[in-house]
Amino acid sequence: MVRFTAPGSYQFAKASYPWLARVRVRVQAGGGGAAGAAAGSGDLTCQPGGAGGGYSESLLSVTALGAVETILVGAGGSAGDSGTDGGDGANSSFGGLVTAFGGAGGKAVMASGNTPLCHSGTAAPLAGSGQIAMGGGAGGGAIRINGNQGLAGEGGDSHLGHGGWQRASDGGGGGGRGYGGGAAGGLAHNGTSQNGTAGGNGIVIVELYG
Repeated sequence: MVRFTAPGSYQFAKASYPWLARVRVRVQAGGGGAAGAAAGSGDLTCQPGGAGGGYSESLLSVTALGAVETILVGAGGSAGDSGTDGGDGANSSFGGLVTAFGGAGGKAVMASGNTPLCHSGTAAPLAGSGQIAMGGGAGGGAIRINGNQGLAGEGGDSHLGHGGWQRASDGGGGGGRGYGGGAAGGLAHNGTSQNGTAGGNGIVIVELYG
């Protein structure tokens, strides 16, 4: 098994494994980051979570591979500050054969206030390409009850990871665990300002069979 965990580009040369007969490729995209929040005195603001990254896999004969296949490992989306959106997670892929799409970042959609308000969550990415292909989990919506109580959205799950936990107190949302989980949204109240949280990085796993 060969694992590619750091975001970036890599080369897989089948000649490096002269005994190789087939590969099972597992591709997890990056999860979406989440926005932070800022609230005025007596107010509360909370934001939706980022979506989890998609996942794809294929079992491929060595004859289906090019001499060299480019592997891309998608980074998790960036954390937004108190007034900006979370960044989108990046796609991951194995050549042009297996692709998974990154999760969208959570938006800074809720303005400071103290009246009841709800915002929808973040839509999940569509399925990519591969013999098995699926999108990630949607990011959760944000709910404000009044100027003291609210609940930020949880991060979306991925096939190889979990989304960040949602919070009802001041701070950035929880980060994902594993690979490709979306970040939870931030929450601020009574004059505080909080930065968001980055999404989880993706991974590409290549299982080698002789």
